[in-house]
Amino acid sequence: MLSVHQRFAVVGATTATLTLLAAALPATASAGDGPDLSRFYRQKVTWTACEGDEVPKDLQCGKITVPLDYTRPGGATLDLALARYKATGHSRGSVLLNFGGPGGAGIPGLAASGNDFMGLTNGYDVVTFDPRGVGRSSPVSCGDGADEIFGATATGTDVQAALKAVKKAADTCAAHSGAVLPHIGTVNAARDLDVMRQALGDKKLNYLGFSYGTRLGAVYAARFPKKTGRMVLDGVDTLTEPLTEQGLTGARGQQTALDDFITWCAKNLACPFGQDARSAGEQVVQLVKSLDAEPVPSDYGREFTGQDLVGAMGQALYSKAMWPVLEQALALLVQDGDPHGLDQLYGGASLPSTSTPVRHGPRHSGLVDAEDVPLDNLPAALMAINCADDPDRPAAGEVARQIAGLRAAYEEASPVFGRYRLAQVLMCYGRPKGTSYIRDKVRHVPASKMLLVGTRGDPATPYRWTEETARRLGSAAVVLDNRGEGHTGYASSKCVHRKVDDFLLYGSLPADGSSCGPENTDGTDGW
Repeated sequence: MLSVHQRFAVVGATTATLTLLAAALPATASAGDGPDLSRFYRQKVTWTACEGDEVPKDLQCGKITVPLDYTRPGGATLDLALARYKATGHSRGSVLLNFGGPGGAGIPGLAASGNDFMGLTNGYDVVTFDPRGVGRSSPVSCGDGADEIFGATATGTDVQAALKAVKKAADTCAAHSGAVLPHIGTVNAARDLDVMRQALGDKKLNYLGFSYGTRLGAVYAARFPKKTGRMVLDGVDTLTEPLTEQGLTGARGQQTALDDFITWCAKNLACPFGQDARSAGEQVVQLVKSLDAEPVPSDYGREFTGQDLVGAMGQALYSKAMWPVLEQALALLVQDGDPHGLDQLYGGASLPSTSTPVRHGPRHSGLVDAEDVPLDNLPAALMAINCADDPDRPAAGEVARQIAGLRAAYEEASPVFGRYRLAQVLMCYGRPKGTSYIRDKVRHVPASKMLLVGTRGDPATPYRWTEETARRLGSAAVVLDNRGEGHTGYASSKCVHRKVDDFLLYGSLPADGSSCGPENTDGTDGW
């Protein structure tokens, strides 16, 4: 699953001058038993204007400090970057946003899509953050390591050679990422959320999470049920499926979205693949294969491969609003051999870093300037967080026995996205075993009511995941059925938008199982 922040057309970098004041608040113990975290819970955020030419003038920036390792709070610390739009009137507190990923940075997402959330400023400060390992918050990187994974799975048939390449990539990621890498993942991010909640002065966490952000919200509710306020999970992630099944689900969903795009494209004279949809689909498959065999130069000083093309298309297919942009970018590649438009769609996410090294001090890791965020931070963080959340680590022999069947299943699910998604099966090989907390503990959550939004035509988080996660969370979960298309519902359906805002602002929940119709662009109630 990839980041939903592309849904909100993230544009430009965010630079900020960030300060924090450790205010003389009453000492607040950490939730549950364990090491003393009171010094982190005594923080108060100091907000200042965010710097940068393209940053909205009313966007404010701040930071909090959290322990690198929650079992050793006296050791090294991390700074996490925050941003907010202040409430327009009386504020009842904050609502925190997570745009997904894993690996999506919140600050550039909110900077670009603030208008989508202005209704919430009628009662809240709207706050987002770059999670640990992401964006300006000690970003992880793999250098050229990620390319090893995609190259090995996309073009190779030698399983042992592929596993060797993936293990080498894992070592490269560790070398580039520094001390933060062993300590990222959703369980630690949920603990960071609770420190944010206290630093923002809120007794309970009010939260709106998209895509992967729903996993983070569910883990928070399980870990801190008495501190959970009004929580909305939109584009609901799975809490139980292994990465092999998640990859197959993603491949099928993205292939369906691609087929829909090709059908639309073939109706336009500007479509670079002509007006026959079947032929157009075959041309896309051949284009991917030809670029894997013979990449073309890109603006970033590296070669643009077929797997780069697959990644770029995958990002654009999350929303129909991006289809015209994707059509133009593909035309530029097909007609002129120029991948510039597709590189822009992909956001440079797959490209090796040319930035200065991330600064990891012996005791404290400060915020990274926006221009120093590695270009490959999104896929590097996605791999690292998913692996940290996944307890499955099959041995090399088991992987070798399974890989042929898996490759066939993935290619059947999607001739375009199958091998790209197959990388998810191998990407954790060579990394430490992840936590079993999410599978074992995030169930029957005794928190307040949570609103779960599932979209029927979602290519990344299928509707059945919403139903499965709702059953797993128990009586706290209320499901809103969005009978529309695209990844998540808040930005595409006025009906969903209104029902989510009504719940967050006024506590007004729709009935469990109620729905929004597919054509709700006029604010009507749906079906």
